Amino acid sequence: MKKRVFQILGFLISTLGWLFVACTMAMDYWRVSQLPGQGGSFIIKVAWYWSNLWKDCFIDSTAVVNCRDFPVLWSVTVYVQGVRGLLMVGLGLGFVGAILAFIGMECTYIGGNDKTNDKVLLSAAVFHIVGGISDIAGYCLYINRIARNFFNPNLDPTALRYDIGTPLFLGLVGSFLILVGAVFYTVTVIKVLCPEPKVVYASRSYVTPRTRSRTLYTGYYQTSRQSRASRESRRSTLSSESKSSEFSNISQITDEKISDRDAFV
Repeated sequence: MKKRVFQILGFLISTLGWLFVACTMAMDYWRVSQLPGQGGSFIIKVAWYWSNLWKDCFIDSTAVVNCRDFPVLWSVTVYVQGVRGLLMVGLGLGFVGAILAFIGMECTYIGGNDKTNDKVLLSAAVFHIVGGISDIAGYCLYINRIARNFFNPNLDPTALRYDIGTPLFLGLVGSFLILVGAVFYTVTVIKVLCPEPKVVYASRSYVTPRTRSRTLYTGYYQTSRQSRASRESRRSTLSSESKSSEFSNISQITDEKISDRDAFV
């Protein structure tokens, strides 16, 4: 029962994490910057500049939005291409891991025996861990770029200094949930990684002295048979000698009786 509960919790938590990561790829405001008093105009009090993985946009106080989509893939900034690639690889691994987890869970009754299900679920946990690390690397790469530009003392004063947007925090939380779900999977299949050693207790059986020679060594059994045969032969010789001695005693008695009779006569 506890194993099923942990597996269901891991599946729900990891799925929620992948939903967060997928949503961040389509969200706006990955980086945000504001510039008050734009151009000294009395109408436009403040202007917001923001970007995501697909476009740069500008919004003024009148809520007019002007966006510029990024050009073709090979002309986009290198770090943006790297973030896109890492997040897509993570989502692909997470999709495969979710399918394997659904197959390997004990409550779905799709896989084979318990050992096979545990192996499938362990592979799902590995996919989740690798995908979560790939997503974290993508978000950290984007945050590093923003932080380097923001704290760069040699940056042009007229250049924009961006802040970290909401999707980055949501993506990091989603990546953390993915890793937590993978840990739940691993806990339920820990027996596959660290199987318990089998303890074999040696049982001792009492052997009588008479049968010990028969059960332990065959040579003793053969010598016991030979000793028995020799004892029987000795008994037969002793019995034959006793019989012969009795016959000799009887003959002596009869001779004595005959001699007494002859003397009397």
